Amino acid sequence: MVNLASNTFLQNLLGPSFNILFDNIKEMPKHGSFRMSEISSQMGPILFSWVILQLFPVAFVALVYEKQQNLRIMMKMHGLKDGPYWTITYAYFLLISSLYMFGFVAFGSILGLSIFLENSFGIQFVFYFIYVNLQIACAFLLAGFFKDVKTATVMGYLVVFASGLLGSFFFANFLSGASVSEVWIIVMELYPGFALYRGLFEFGEYSKSGLYTGESGGMKWANLSDPGNGMKEVMIIMLVEWIVVLLVAFYLDQINSSGKSPLFFLENSRKKKTLSTMNLLEKKDSGVSLEMEKEDVAQEREKVEHMVAGSTSGYPIVVDNLKKVYPGIDGNPDKYAVRGLSLAVPEGECLGMLGPNGAGKTSFISMMIGLTKPSSGSAFVDGLNINTEMDKVYTVMGVCPQHDLLWDTLTGREHLLFYGRLKNLKGEVLHRAVEDSLKSLNLFNGGVADKQSGRYSGGMKRRLSVAISLIGNPKVVYLDEPSTGLDPASRDTLWTVVKNARKGRAIILTTHSMEEADYLCDRLGIFVDGSLQCIANSSELKTRYGGSYVLAITTSADNEVEVEKMVRQICPNANKVYHLSGTQKFELPKHESKIADVFQLVENAKSRFPIYAWGMADTTLEDVFIKVASCAQSFNEA
Repeated sequence: MVNLASNTFLQNLLGPSFNILFDNIKEMPKHGSFRMSEISSQMGPILFSWVILQLFPVAFVALVYEKQQNLRIMMKMHGLKDGPYWTITYAYFLLISSLYMFGFVAFGSILGLSIFLENSFGIQFVFYFIYVNLQIACAFLLAGFFKDVKTATVMGYLVVFASGLLGSFFFANFLSGASVSEVWIIVMELYPGFALYRGLFEFGEYSKSGLYTGESGGMKWANLSDPGNGMKEVMIIMLVEWIVVLLVAFYLDQINSSGKSPLFFLENSRKKKTLSTMNLLEKKDSGVSLEMEKEDVAQEREKVEHMVAGSTSGYPIVVDNLKKVYPGIDGNPDKYAVRGLSLAVPEGECLGMLGPNGAGKTSFISMMIGLTKPSSGSAFVDGLNINTEMDKVYTVMGVCPQHDLLWDTLTGREHLLFYGRLKNLKGEVLHRAVEDSLKSLNLFNGGVADKQSGRYSGGMKRRLSVAISLIGNPKVVYLDEPSTGLDPASRDTLWTVVKNARKGRAIILTTHSMEEADYLCDRLGIFVDGSLQCIANSSELKTRYGGSYVLAITTSADNEVEVEKMVRQICPNANKVYHLSGTQKFELPKHESKIADVFQLVENAKSRFPIYAWGMADTTLEDVFIKVASCAQSFNEA
């Protein structure tokens, strides 16, 4: 073009034969530009989307971790209500996100990136503030659908990667395409990742225009109304979405985590039913035959009925005809986990609950601590009904679960400080209670108190769980197999603490250790197939179900029949209660058995066949448990 114009001009002046060729024409010198600023405007949307989205998996995974480890349930059982939990957790994530975004903008400004310097800091603050709140609300919402941390981590970073990538290669093309309707773009912006990309895209476009024109560019408040500027609509969409998502997340949490009805917000506050009315309604089809109850169980039920008709004063735990039924699946009959249980635990008593696996102990404890709702019946904890006042019940109870529910990154002291505050302990009283708890369970000396619980041994974690259950002087404590995994010395220390803790409170302890039950419990209840079979102190149970010696003899399998004949020679009414691989156990009624005769019998038998081991003992609690459980199971099968 330059050669053509020049030749045309010169030929008019010098003649048509004149021809000239211009080559190597250079531009006039001009001031250089800092290309980093232009890169931030052009590449900023996708790069900065990924940077900002890193906050999402942090909050998302943390919420799923608390859910997977049952820490949320543990906090709730020690008095932390849903409102404060949501407020504190949300505020924590908002603080972390705000500090992160402040550093993000400050670092970009220090580097001189135009996308930060050219655009109004006020608009940037509002845009980033709304977005991080929406991102936190989305983390709460999605956390309700995940239970595994590994799966949540993969999903969280997949969202990060896909949001930035799709925003760059898909959404950006729509923004630059004139054929795409504005409605479709708004629909896409309903996805928070695309809304973030759109906002960063607008920041980049406005900062870039300022660089090329050489004038004061960037987005100002007045530019929000410019044709084609989607910043205002993006902020409105995110603001509305933030509120909606947060409300939906809270609603689903109340249904899934708190076990409320889907229409809980429409329910009127239920009035307490009188206990006599409840008894009339609930004892129908209770799943237990009152006529077949043992005398002590029937007396306990009658005592409860008289108490609830009058006053439960002095009895922190009163259970009245409590029942739990799990509906049958695929045509199977309903499963009665707890069949009309009635019992009362006075202040200062430790009640032990014994039973084989699947007897219903866990279902009973789960109802008492609010994990599941009763199918019918009621229970009162310090005068509070678990059906209608569970939030208040949490404030007066302590729980040591079967599995240790601890934060690996918190120390033993920090755990007790946290749960102590939930029990309204403050200041010097709190610190004294924490120190006393740590010392009583040998978790204070040697720096153990200030060591992260993730570095504790199994026994140390168990002792810390017991300390948590007792902090704050709760009126009711549930101990689920508290001495599991403890060495003998630590077990004895724990037993001393539990025995001393009975004063001023009621304790329910579940265990498979007969020695532990015998030592700690004032009364014992044996639970089989959802029903309470007996309830009394250890000595009374041994007398009632004992009255006999237990003879155990181990021989070869070939001599088993001869051993049984030999035993019946001196005790015709001997009852064989155990038989396995040459080992037999017999109950010998005391009124027809003499210890000297048994010794003489065994010594004579040794000359005829080998006896590998033998022993004779009075009735133990284990013998009582086996006898009661066997009889109850045989009766139910019949």
